[in-house]
Amino acid sequence: MSIVSLLIIGAGMSGCAALDPARIASAGVKTVQALTLSDAQVEAYVSEYIRELDSRSTVLTGNNAYAQRLDRITAPINNKDGINIRVYQNPQANAFAVADGSIRVYSGLMDIMSDEELLGVIGHEIGHIKNKDTKDAFKNALLTSALRDGIASTGGVAASLSNSQLGDLGQALSSSQYSQKQEFEADDYGYAFLKSHGINPWAMALAFEKLKSMEEAGNSGGAVSQLFSTHPELDKRIQRMKDRAVRDGFTRP
Repeated sequence: MSIVSLLIIGAGMSGCAALDPARIASAGVKTVQALTLSDAQVEAYVSEYIRELDSRSTVLTGNNAYAQRLDRITAPINNKDGINIRVYQNPQANAFAVADGSIRVYSGLMDIMSDEELLGVIGHEIGHIKNKDTKDAFKNALLTSALRDGIASTGGVAASLSNSQLGDLGQALSSSQYSQKQEFEADDYGYAFLKSHGINPWAMALAFEKLKSMEEAGNSGGAVSQLFSTHPELDKRIQRMKDRAVRDGFTRP
């Protein structure tokens, strides 16, 4: 069944309002466009948004202590294979990744994490990028965003976004959701990522324990809830990482 047909059926079930076939057809076309965006187009839209977000945030660089620490921790991976990691001056315990390979870490998260724990969180975010979760989530969020009205491309290059569309994109990204399977797979990626860099993967469980403690104490400023708002139960994720570390013969630090 076509997407347009599904939209017509959905409209009929939602009430007795008069149907506008042209509008329904247009919505169907926009939905198809959102779903069929190429990886390059998704990355172009997201990159434009990240540039705008960086310009409105305090990005720490150079001799700043946070920037130097992040540079040291991420030296083997930053600015390689499409990954770019930067730190925002922000007291919230938060971090996020988007489809173009950008990862942004808040200084508040660095305040509570050891180097190993922070690298575990970053490894988890890289997992979402490598597994294309960030691209899939963006496309799905786009289906309910006003931004899809502005989706267009010429020669495979995404169209430039207006300021309002950049706002719509930000809303779509902030509402992106991952499935439990995707979260578990990203956790597993982060675990393997730590092992591959010679780091005790218990750091994954310890990082999650710190975030859970902050959330329970109510002193996270809402950022921890945002970071895990779409994630499966944190207790289950902590236990998975603990069990795996024990099976692999690692000792809790």
